[in-house]
Amino acid sequence: MAKKPVLVVMAAGMGSRYGGLKQIDPVGNCGEAILDFSLFDAYEAGFETAVIIIKEAIKDDFMELVGKRLEKCPMEIRYAYQELDKLPEGYTVPEGRTKPWGTSHAILCAREEIDGAPFAVVNADDYYGKDAYKVIYDFLAGNEDGEKYSYCMVGYELGKTVTDNGSVARGVCVTNEEGFLTEITERTRIEKYEGGIHFTEDDGATWTELTEDTTVSMNLWGFTESFINEAEASFPAFLDATISGGKAKAEFFLPSTVSKLLGEDRATVKVLHSADKWYGVTYAADKPVVVAALKEMTEAGLYPETGLWNK
Repeated sequence: MAKKPVLVVMAAGMGSRYGGLKQIDPVGNCGEAILDFSLFDAYEAGFETAVIIIKEAIKDDFMELVGKRLEKCPMEIRYAYQELDKLPEGYTVPEGRTKPWGTSHAILCAREEIDGAPFAVVNADDYYGKDAYKVIYDFLAGNEDGEKYSYCMVGYELGKTVTDNGSVARGVCVTNEEGFLTEITERTRIEKYEGGIHFTEDDGATWTELTEDTTVSMNLWGFTESFINEAEASFPAFLDATISGGKAKAEFFLPSTVSKLLGEDRATVKVLHSADKWYGVTYAADKPVVVAALKEMTEAGLYPETGLWNK
């Protein structure tokens, strides 16, 4: 019998631009974090198990401020830990490296807890909307690899995902007529300006325009276990290039692994779409917008006013 899809939540980010542990910052009427809303929506969509990836350094705070609350969540909650020294045999952490190894590495750290199930990946500090969880659960529940790996992602319009408070990183997507991803490029500095939206790759020396309706990845992916196998196989080459090239801050991103498989024509990625608006907290100044939006949705009856886990 096929295993039911599992939700994997990325909560190990350092929150440097935000100035704190945004993964556990309260935004709901009863002190809930965005993570709580994600789990609530995912459970309604059909997910019964969630794997939350954190760091040992925030474990105590996380368990005190969030973990106790999630004991009332009807989902099975598992925890995985992303640490710098979780590396293939023969590799050690380069001197001075403090930045996490990235989202593909996070998935490798969660392999045991995912336990061979198909899985969706979300960021703990992003609100994706109820519809997004429904469409990705339905895809994963009826999906399996064929001649090629069969993956999916939920795409959003760029104009609905940027902030007025600074730059953002987004995976810029190109799709074919059938709605499959043909190319994804990680742009780590995208900014709004008075005339539109643009990105830079040379620290602002030059800029390239992007349209508001450009499809971007918000790290809401759906994978089979084959993705973990491929990431594991690719990680040593990434480490070799990073260490030998002196790239002290390079990260092993999910889109990079996907791009490699697309380039080798070994995977397909169906781009799904959600009617809901995305909200996120990249900077502290983003928080009031998220709080107001969730308050409005709660008042409209989308979430219980007495708290997500107090029904």
